[in-house]
Amino acid sequence: MIIKDEEFGEVIVRHSRMVRGIKFSISTSGRLAMSVPTHTSQFLAKRFLNSNRKNIREKLPIKDPKEQKARDYQKKVLMKRARGYLPYRLEYFAKLYGYSYEKCRLSHANTRWGSCSSNRTISLNIGLMKIPEALRDYVILHELAHLNHMDHSKDFWAEVGSHDKNYKTHERHLKQFSPGL
Repeated sequence: MIIKDEEFGEVIVRHSRMVRGIKFSISTSGRLAMSVPTHTSQFLAKRFLNSNRKNIREKLPIKDPKEQKARDYQKKVLMKRARGYLPYRLEYFAKLYGYSYEKCRLSHANTRWGSCSSNRTISLNIGLMKIPEALRDYVILHELAHLNHMDHSKDFWAEVGSHDKNYKTHERHLKQFSPGL
């Protein structure tokens, strides 16, 4: 559920069986989020929000609602570009180097450029579309190498190095960027 609020913009309300009281946090989009017990009505959620405004303002770094909208737009544009590029680039390198994976998933995590799960799903961050192509390719090759080595062992790095001779430089340059939007 979303509550429209003049001061905080869109407030995300998440109902959960695990929550006993009402808790406030900041979502990855910078919006105020409320976790509430399953049967909490919108009326009670708004009432609790209103009675805790001062506390929320003082303790949580809420982004301006205009920034939230700009981020939403940027995410939409990056997702469209990523859908048209990342799965095809992943497939290209997988075929080129003889890898097979089950699924490509696009994400917008704040801290990871990509991941590879044991069920052979490779997740790539749409933020990759904001960085140079050589670094994008490095991340893709890094995740493909995880299909054979689910760790960062010597064998893993040897495999990454066999596909990307400049992987150490790419890894260092990648740290200059943030995967978050």
